[in-house]
Amino acid sequence: MRTHFLFAYPLFLTAIAGVHASPAARSDTGAITPLTSSQIDAFEPYTWYASTGYCNSSATLAWDCGADCDANPSFKPVASGGDGDGTQYWFVGYDPVLDTVIVSHQGTDPEEILPLLTDADIVVVELDSDLFPGISSDIQVAQGFSDAQEKTATDVLAAVQTTMSMYSTSQVTMVGHSLGAAISLLDAVYLPLQIPDASFTYIGYGLPRVGNQEFANYVDASAVSVTHINNKEDPIPICPGMFLGYVHPSGEVHIEDSGEWANCPGQDNPSTQCIVGDVPEIWDGDLSDHDGPYGGVEMGC
Repeated sequence: MRTHFLFAYPLFLTAIAGVHASPAARSDTGAITPLTSSQIDAFEPYTWYASTGYCNSSATLAWDCGADCDANPSFKPVASGGDGDGTQYWFVGYDPVLDTVIVSHQGTDPEEILPLLTDADIVVVELDSDLFPGISSDIQVAQGFSDAQEKTATDVLAAVQTTMSMYSTSQVTMVGHSLGAAISLLDAVYLPLQIPDASFTYIGYGLPRVGNQEFANYVDASAVSVTHINNKEDPIPICPGMFLGYVHPSGEVHIEDSGEWANCPGQDNPSTQCIVGDVPEIWDGDLSDHDGPYGGVEMGC
């Protein structure tokens, strides 16, 4: 069943109601440039993998989930898990065309209450020192996102290591939409600490802010290639508010109403061509934009 975010953030939005989200200019130097059609097309397989994160674990392990699985027919599933409620669905496998391990996490399902509580839990906490060895205590993230990532971290790590060995690849790509994008961004910090000899790429869709300024700076300084794609007037990417100390890492791509995909340099670029400027307050947004389409793909299974 396709999930829709229109009902998914009632507690979350109430917690930040009435707060203006438009920030002062940050590291937004550089021109805002449009993506070419070939650059946009290159995201399509990853967009489908993010959508497939909503499919149940038995379907993704069998790679039998209808249009979502059919969009990447050569994919080799290795492991999956989650129950879609207390633990988000996830899957790991290998794409031989892209020559990369794929890690995907489910976004929020409004029919399940526990993910809603996860999204509403926006108190910042330090990252677990066992999972994130050596990381500074100044780096803090939303507790709900941290808890969700911790539930699957070791299983995902084992599946990634198995897949890398099985298919002789050192490339790992993490994808997700909404809550799944937040979990995968934390994986993008976690996995490189555990597998330092691999190359990592992160592509998220409708990503809420995950952590504080130090977290965003850490992601920007890492070797991980980061892209987070926002659709039109989706208000979720401006949550939690910057007044709470939350900051996006660099790497935003904003799909404008015209259909142009704009590359927005820096952290929380305030231009009206980017999500912060286009949706200065949550009430200016349209939650129906959250599920997409992202290059023609609506998120959900």
